[in-house]
Amino acid sequence: MLQDIERYLACPLCTQALTRHDRSLRCPAGHSFDVAKQGYVSLLAGDAHTGTGDTAEMVAARADFLAAGHYRPIADALAEAAAAALAGEPEAESEAESEAEPESESEADGLVADLGAGTGHYLAHVLDALPGSVGAALDISKYALRRAAKAHPRIGAVVCDAWRPLPLRDASVELMLNVFAPRNGPEIRRVLRPGGTLLLVSPTARHLRELVDALGLLSVDEEKQRRIDEKLGPYLTPGARREVEFTLRLGPQDVRTVVGMGPSAWHTDPERLGAALAALPDPVEVTASVTVAAYRR
Repeated sequence: MLQDIERYLACPLCTQALTRHDRSLRCPAGHSFDVAKQGYVSLLAGDAHTGTGDTAEMVAARADFLAAGHYRPIADALAEAAAAALAGEPEAESEAESEAEPESESEADGLVADLGAGTGHYLAHVLDALPGSVGAALDISKYALRRAAKAHPRIGAVVCDAWRPLPLRDASVELMLNVFAPRNGPEIRRVLRPGGTLLLVSPTARHLRELVDALGLLSVDEEKQRRIDEKLGPYLTPGARREVEFTLRLGPQDVRTVVGMGPSAWHTDPERLGAALAALPDPVEVTASVTVAAYRR
C-alpha cells in the first residue's frame, strides 16, 4: 500500500519529505498531492505531460498477456536475480553511505523500486521472493498504476516521469527494477543506496522475431545491450547477467495481445495487422528472448 513507501518519497517540486494528511501527501513547503481513490498518487510536476504513457487499451492487453503466464520465465529469472542481489555480501560503508543512512531500522529492510512498472506484475513477483521488502511502482500511465496499486499488498504506486527527477529520496532504494522500460542513469544512481543494484530486463534481437518478420513489428537492434552499457557506464558498474530464452505457443488472440501491449501498438495499422494475422499458423511458435543484467552503484 502507499503508506508502506511514503517515508521514501520526495516532493517533485522541492525534494523535501512528504507526509500524509488525510487523502493527500504534503511537504513542509506546502506542496500537496492528492491520493487517487484507486490508491495511487501522482507526483508529476505541474508542466509534465502524460502523453507518452501506455493507454488503457495497451495496459489491458499487457495485463491479459501476463496473467496468462506467457512471460513467467522472465518473472522467475528476475525474482531469482533480486533474491541473489539482496543476499550478497554488503560492501564497505563509504562516506556517501554514512551521510545517507536510513532514519530508522524499519527502513533498513529495503525499498524495491520498479521504474516503468506498468501493471506491477514483475514487482509483485519480486516482492513475493523478498518478504522483508516494500515496493514502489513508478510509471507515467495512470491506467497502469490503477492496476499496480492492487497488484500486491506491499506495493505503493506513484505516477512520475522517468526522464525527470524521480520523486524518491537520495540513496533510498535498495533494488531498482527496469523491465522493457526507459532508463535514466543519473537518477537511478542518485536514488540507489551505495551498493544497491539495478536489475534491467531488455529484449535481445531474437525477441518475438517470428512476429517481427511476419507482422512488420518494431525490431530490436543487435547492439542494444552495448548501447545500454554505454549509457549506464558513467553511473553504474555492470555485474552478472544471463539470457532467458524460451518458446511461446500463441493463438491469434495472444498475438494480437502481445502486439497491442508493446511499442508496436503505436505504429501498427489494425487492418494490415488483421490480414497478416490470418496468414499465421494457429498456434504460432514465437521466440521470447531477454537479457537480465545487474548493475551496481
